[in-house]
Amino acid sequence: MTQHSSLTLEQWSRYSRGQQILMIAAEMNRAGKLFGPGDRSRLANAYERVLRLADLTAVAQRSRSLRRELLRWRELAGAVYLEPDEGRDRALLRALLLLTSASAKQVPFLLGGRQA
Repeated sequence: MTQHSSLTLEQWSRYSRGQQILMIAAEMNRAGKLFGPGDRSRLANAYERVLRLADLTAVAQRSRSLRRELLRWRELAGAVYLEPDEGRDRALLRALLLLTSASAKQVPFLLGGRQA
């Protein structure tokens, strides 16, 4: 069973928007460390968790504009899941973090000098 597979929308909705985005970002940060040739399976698993949390976050949103942006972001994340690309992964993490003011404060800490 994949991590987060038993997480319900009700449970996920208890977190603030910023917390949800930061938890997706934490999975993205883990994924970003798995671009070595021997890590493809683990990278795919990490991206499956990212996509699962993005789905829950999009469904939990009352704001149509944020939901729309999350779904656009999720489509791009799905493309990286299918064709891993470290540069696109970093750009996606940056875009994700910029979705909320709380998560945007984490850009220098999570991306540091690796900003896309």
